[in-house]
Amino acid sequence: MAAPRVVIIGAGVVGAALADELSALGWTDVTVVEQGALPRPGGSSSHAPGLVFQTNAAKVMTGFARYTIDKLTRLGCFAPVGSLEVATSEARLADLHRRQGWLTAWGGAGRVLSPAECAGLHDLLGPVLGGLHVPGDGVANSVQAVSAQLARARVRVLDGHEVLDIRVVGDRVSGVVTSRGEVPADIVVCCAGIWGPRVARMVGQSLPLTPLAHQFGWTDPLPALAGQQAEAVRPILRHQDADLYLRERFDRVGVGYYGHRPMPIAADDIVPGPMPSVLPFTADDFEPGWAAAQDLLPALREAKVEEGMNGLFSFTTDNMPLLGPSAAVAGLWFAEAVWVTHSAGVARAVAEWLARGHCSSFDLHECDLNRFEPHQLAPDYVLARGCQNYVEVYDVIHPLQPMESPRPLRTTPFYPRQLALDAAFLEFAGWERPQWYGHNAALLPGREVPAPHPWAARYWSPIVGAEALATRETVALYDMTTLKRVEVTGPGAAAYLQWLTTGNVDRSVGTVTYCLLLDVDGGVRSDITVARLGPHEFQVGINGPLDVDWFARHLPADGSVAVRDTTAGTCCVGVWGPRARDLVQSLTVDDFSNEAFRYFRARRTYIGTVPVTALRLSYVGELGYELYTTADLGLKLWDTLWAAGQELGIVAGGRGAFASLRLEKGYRLFGTDLTYEHDPYEAGLDFAVKLDKGDFLGRSALASRTNLARRLTCLTLAEVVMGKEPVYAGDECVGHVTSAAYGYTVGTGIAYAWLPASLATPGQTVHIGYFDRRVPATVAAEPLFDPRMERLRA
Repeated sequence: MAAPRVVIIGAGVVGAALADELSALGWTDVTVVEQGALPRPGGSSSHAPGLVFQTNAAKVMTGFARYTIDKLTRLGCFAPVGSLEVATSEARLADLHRRQGWLTAWGGAGRVLSPAECAGLHDLLGPVLGGLHVPGDGVANSVQAVSAQLARARVRVLDGHEVLDIRVVGDRVSGVVTSRGEVPADIVVCCAGIWGPRVARMVGQSLPLTPLAHQFGWTDPLPALAGQQAEAVRPILRHQDADLYLRERFDRVGVGYYGHRPMPIAADDIVPGPMPSVLPFTADDFEPGWAAAQDLLPALREAKVEEGMNGLFSFTTDNMPLLGPSAAVAGLWFAEAVWVTHSAGVARAVAEWLARGHCSSFDLHECDLNRFEPHQLAPDYVLARGCQNYVEVYDVIHPLQPMESPRPLRTTPFYPRQLALDAAFLEFAGWERPQWYGHNAALLPGREVPAPHPWAARYWSPIVGAEALATRETVALYDMTTLKRVEVTGPGAAAYLQWLTTGNVDRSVGTVTYCLLLDVDGGVRSDITVARLGPHEFQVGINGPLDVDWFARHLPADGSVAVRDTTAGTCCVGVWGPRARDLVQSLTVDDFSNEAFRYFRARRTYIGTVPVTALRLSYVGELGYELYTTADLGLKLWDTLWAAGQELGIVAGGRGAFASLRLEKGYRLFGTDLTYEHDPYEAGLDFAVKLDKGDFLGRSALASRTNLARRLTCLTLAEVVMGKEPVYAGDECVGHVTSAAYGYTVGTGIAYAWLPASLATPGQTVHIGYFDRRVPATVAAEPLFDPRMERLRA
């Protein structure tokens, strides 16, 4: 079989790295097309300051950076001078400890230093309260990196070729039309950076990327650096309290500044020229940053800004890259919104994905191009979120902190009643979701609800605990509309789902199956529930747009199966608690007794005058039901349940209580507790894998995943952490926290963490790194609540 013909659009640091990585994997027919002239074609790579900081809240981004450092070091394009992120406020110092925890959790090395240690590391530094030192960070030369990787790659490079169009035949790419002719292709990968949205529009696709101008200036020669022979000696600096980063270049200092107003520009408005990604320097915008830089490095008071630029870089709606295949056109791929810091790592990931059908080196669920809801592709949304992310790029962001604008975007049919109950809303995928209800303050008297650490107490109220306890005592309504769902129908639906999932879903009408989606390597793509509502009709509860994309990519070619996202037109309320049956039974003529309607069964019925699909499921570990209906009848459903539940002590519950209850029961959350890098066995989900049902996607790969070196493990502790903290056995970091909350029913803090299997033994003591403290935690048998499933099956 002939090697696929690949065309990479863009010879910046990402396109060059991808060409090199594909060559290393044996791909021989690769062409790189670039509109500018090499070695400095004029995109962001041509002017990038080159500072590489590994520390990131996302594990995958730290992994990308580490791979990039290793590769560019081997190529002689990286100076490992280390980094120093400094604090001039107590809040920032605390955040540096949190950041050090991320770095440690993801396998990196760094330490928070005292003021004296910071001064010893960087002799030009003014007074600071402390700093995070990462010895492995440093400065990358992106132009050299482009040249070195293209020189190594066995590819054809065509500079001076502007891409005018992407040729599509049927639903597949067939070539790239350039200003100097057409280049045939079986696969096209867009690495065009700030021009990415323009390339995407050539095939009618929206790319959620905004080019924004960012200020950077070089000083004139600094007396304090006179005679310095090496380009960089001292660590690169980041002063996030002032939106600054700084680096040396022989006897000069470069200062980057994020504190100015957002300066977006449309991809179509970028003016052609030798360096189109560099806009004129606006000195007035730079003045506050320059003053702060002089405070940080007093030696700069003897200098002036000799040259400056407003350089264009890519920002996305969630600050993550845009990687993977297009959902609109087969054979079209993207590797966009990638900075020098992560360039080689991203290229390695995309090359593996192309060559093998999946990426084995990195977990890419946060980077997949197809992760967005439709509203998140709207131009107004993309612009607003890109600009706000620019403003917040160095802010201390709480894990629960919602976006402030544009809101509200998506509201469920229950929203008017939630407002009336004084809901405190957070945002998820555009949805307004109650975290707790102010109305439930009346539940607090007589209840002991411990207050967490001040950081964990943000976006929290003691009402959260009261709602959790009330759910266990009476009955509560939870808005579950934001749980994404699809309808799978057609004569081939049962066989299709049987092949795509780990569970036996080809059972009688009315059955509900919890199962997994696996990739070809046996890694978990998602966990789902499949309810069979008819011989050829299934309702599937999924985790997000990536699942919709996965289903679409695996549809049979014969048209025997249809998949439709029904989320927007439907709604769901969870009715949970020991009085749930009493409530629902009072509103229907159908028999909801345990004998007539068992756990993990489904039926269509009526609640009052509202037709519903009822699933006997509970994500909080209590007796109860998920009730689905159409969006137009959602408010009537809520009102019917609410009125009938008054004599039972009904309450509304928010996401804070929901999180506590699910962790007490040990239920996993995909994307947090497990991702693509985990398999069912180590995640404790082997019960969802039915090897005896016949073949299914990923089954053969599970045979090689029998050595459980790590386990997702339940820990109990005296306080509340937030997730992503390192876990230590002695002085060694052995894992990291995934989900955490306080268990109000069981009276203890709960954290789930990935640990070595040898430590995942009940009674084992470990320590969680929480800011600058080590918090003792104990491995516990799970679930902590109702281990015999008596309440769920009552």
